[in-house]
Amino acid sequence: MNFDLEEGMQVLRATPGTLRALLQGLPVTWVHANEGPETWSPFEVVGHLAHAEQDNWRPRLQTLWRGDGTLVPFDRFAHLRLYHGRTLADVLDDFERQRAESLLVLEELKLTPADLRRTGQHPEFGTVTLAQLLATWVTHDLAHLVQISRTLAQQYRGAVGPWRAYLSVLQ
Repeated sequence: MNFDLEEGMQVLRATPGTLRALLQGLPVTWVHANEGPETWSPFEVVGHLAHAEQDNWRPRLQTLWRGDGTLVPFDRFAHLRLYHGRTLADVLDDFERQRAESLLVLEELKLTPADLRRTGQHPEFGTVTLAQLLATWVTHDLAHLVQISRTLAQQYRGAVGPWRAYLSVLQ
């Protein structure tokens, strides 16, 4: 399937509300649980998403749109410092604000099919297109929704008993 800007934007618009519906009101122990060493809790994932809006997706979008050349590396772990000690509600609010700003930038650019073919240099992958960046942004959201769901499901890993055999999220 080729990237479709409007369909992709629908996913990007839905993610903040999906996260809020899934996480708001859950016990703190669930929100801060992880899958083991060097994994992220749902709280940390939301922080990563919020940080990525401002320091990854928007700058890279602008670089590719302007044809400025090389994409700046992104610190995928800065959120651990930036959101330490904050509440989930604060981080969800920040993500919603950051995402709204990103969507506004996307809408204001009025991207054309020719714009989606613009290229730049990724420090690790080489030449990438604007369409690839946008498709990755959407897929990144979905991957982290899966990660959060899997982490939450792990809370009842032992409690489901023999049904675990039918629950692929627990495998």
